[in-house]
Amino acid sequence: MEGATAAEAHPTMGVKIFSAGLAACVADVITFPLDTAKVRQQIQGECPNSGAPKYKGVLRTVLTVAKTEGPLKLYNGLPAGLQRQISSASLRIGLYDTAREYFTEGRETSLGGKILAGLTTGGVSVFIGQPTEVAKVRLQAQSHLYGPKPRYTGTYNAYRIIVTTEGLSGLWKGTTPNLARNVTINCTELVAYDIMKDTLVKNEILADDLPCHFMSAVFAGFCATLLSSPMDVVKTRFVNSTPGQYKSAHNCAMTMFIKEGPSAFFKGLLPSFLRLASWNVIMYVCFEKLKQELMKSGQPADSAT
Repeated sequence: MEGATAAEAHPTMGVKIFSAGLAACVADVITFPLDTAKVRQQIQGECPNSGAPKYKGVLRTVLTVAKTEGPLKLYNGLPAGLQRQISSASLRIGLYDTAREYFTEGRETSLGGKILAGLTTGGVSVFIGQPTEVAKVRLQAQSHLYGPKPRYTGTYNAYRIIVTTEGLSGLWKGTTPNLARNVTINCTELVAYDIMKDTLVKNEILADDLPCHFMSAVFAGFCATLLSSPMDVVKTRFVNSTPGQYKSAHNCAMTMFIKEGPSAFFKGLLPSFLRLASWNVIMYVCFEKLKQELMKSGQPADSAT
């Protein structure tokens, strides 16, 4: 219809999945050093006698890794990270609207419907993307200068060695804490973004444009980081652990609590927030823009997915 603008047109499921996957990859490339800094801080203290440097602060962690191991180490595990976004983020974000419509069944969207949609898409995406998460975390955590010799030389080498030494189930190690983390993040992130955006637009505080998307994304990132931090630290430690180091994710959490205290569950909180907030801003701004441009151009993005 000639009178309908790209903003008014409803994007198809294919457009949403394609846009979400591409936007997530762009955000991952830009924010990956912050994610690496978060992982390094989260595993810090696990092996106090490893000789590894003490990471303090986001900038100092990034600079320490770059100075002692080389700048490219900040992007160790990026291929696995991009694979994770393509296989996981594209679905959890791209299918959110569809899931929300399904749970509301034509009624006015409720908070419960939004939460159920976030839980569903978050849960599905974890099971699909868990192998890429395991490889990504282990590559980010390893260093050739401190502690044990690096286990992997690259992403596909990591997949091969994990399957060879731990079995196929090794690729899904830490699914439970990651499921709890991702469901919490996905539910909080998408629902908080949705609520903030609706509030700003419906109350005519901001138009449905860049400033609105930016504020909504920062708010979503803050809420998601605060609620998911304990699960995120346990997930990182358990996924990165060697066979037999922890009996279960629960044992990992209890060991952390006994040896390092409650504060251990919030290690890497600042880089985690900065990464998630900046990732959200970049991803959602790109996501919204891509949807608008694809609908405006009328390109059949369904075929691209």
